[in-house]
Amino acid sequence: MSYTPPPPGGGYGPPPGYGGQPPGYGPPQPGYGGYGGQVEHPQGTTILVMGILSLVICGLLGPVAWNMGNKALREIDGQPGRFSNRGQVQAGRICGIVASCLLILVVVGMFLAVILGGLSSSSD
Repeated sequence: MSYTPPPPGGGYGPPPGYGGQPPGYGPPQPGYGGYGGQVEHPQGTTILVMGILSLVICGLLGPVAWNMGNKALREIDGQPGRFSNRGQVQAGRICGIVASCLLILVVVGMFLAVILGGLSSSSD
């Protein structure tokens, strides 16, 4: 038995006669996180923070978080496999929806309180 050294390049790669990747498969596109990797949606953290703040501090941020979440989810669903933080965006969006509903209830309640207060003061 005789020893034959491996071919140049360590012997790895496609077998002889194969040209590597099929035509049309070039280097990865920018923003895709390398070869098959996922990246986070750039607005994911912002949407989540705004959704939480809309529940805790300022209800006016609710509709903004809801709208931004809808747009980000459309982008995520339009490019499946690219973004890794769909759950984060969804959570911020849901917080925005809840805060928006609470904001509407507060506005309607204040409106009714003003009307009922005006009716009770005019009857005296």
